[in-house]
Amino acid sequence: METKIKEVISGYDPKNIRIGVLGSHSALEIASGAKQEGFETVVVCQKGRDKTYTKYYGNIFDHTLLLDKFADMTSTTNVKKLTDLNTVFVPNRSFSVYAGYENIEEKFAVPLIGNRYMLRTEERNTPRNQQYLLQTAGICTPKIFKSPSEIDRLVIAKVPEKTRAIERAFFYASSLEEFEKTAKERIRQGIITEEALADSIIEEYVIGAKFNANLFWSPLTDNIDLLGFDRRIQTDLDGVLDLPAPEQLELRIPTQNIEIGHMGATMRESQIEKIFTAAEQFVETCKKEYPPGMIGLFALQGAVSKDLKFYVFDVSPRVPGCPCVEATSPYMKYKYGMEVGPGRRVAMEIKCAVKEGRLAEVVT
Repeated sequence: METKIKEVISGYDPKNIRIGVLGSHSALEIASGAKQEGFETVVVCQKGRDKTYTKYYGNIFDHTLLLDKFADMTSTTNVKKLTDLNTVFVPNRSFSVYAGYENIEEKFAVPLIGNRYMLRTEERNTPRNQQYLLQTAGICTPKIFKSPSEIDRLVIAKVPEKTRAIERAFFYASSLEEFEKTAKERIRQGIITEEALADSIIEEYVIGAKFNANLFWSPLTDNIDLLGFDRRIQTDLDGVLDLPAPEQLELRIPTQNIEIGHMGATMRESQIEKIFTAAEQFVETCKKEYPPGMIGLFALQGAVSKDLKFYVFDVSPRVPGCPCVEATSPYMKYKYGMEVGPGRRVAMEIKCAVKEGRLAEVVT
């Protein structure tokens, strides 16, 4: 694929590069940022799920590829449509899910700003995954328990949902007995399956303030930007937490922590260096494990404990889905003299790469 992508890039008109994205997850943010930097945009939509992009925010999309289903985007015909438009594609989580890793790596011959071979590291059941990268990098992570019998503190169990395998059901336990009791109840309620439970991740629950650090590594400058922090709004966890404690205990609703939104956050300034240190460690490890490395946007999701350690428990090896960052974060303003969101930072990198004749260095 590397040779094919270089061939495609060599045939692009540098004066007419367009930025493309799948119409879900973070497409509005990417397109808005592209327009801020003067690029035309391309959105790949699925019929029946296109109104947001074609009707209500059609002003930021110049070209629309409307498909019967998202998976069709990796077909030879649709790949050609995208490359004929000189498209540089921005991968998001929906793209990984609907296109599939094998298709992205072997069939989707459209230049991606990002590392297409790192997208699958988001999955915990793949070799050299995010957990491997974090541990190899020496980044502080929660303890992982190989078996429920090892539980000796509060843990969070991460299990694929029964009906939506791409989403994880979560539950908490502080002993083997509590784990087995809660798991059995979740299976009875049809939330998870016994098979999925066998492949679950049992992770120490870090008591601390949650921070998702949104970052960008530039292969052009070998520098890291901190775009800002966000926190998750989750259903039905947030709804349960709105109830008084007696009602929470009485109702015993099994929370599922399904992400539905984001809130912006800032971190105490004296602690920010820890975030950059973790990002540097991660970036250097990715250069060795998945050359050329973690190109462009990524996120380190974690928590700061009472002893001020930053524990990372999840990595997003692609554009994080948090459009609130530009509006709520001051960190890019400190560096660039203006607010810069994820979409605009991507567009800035592509513009610089085109100007310097180095577009091949920021895509895979």
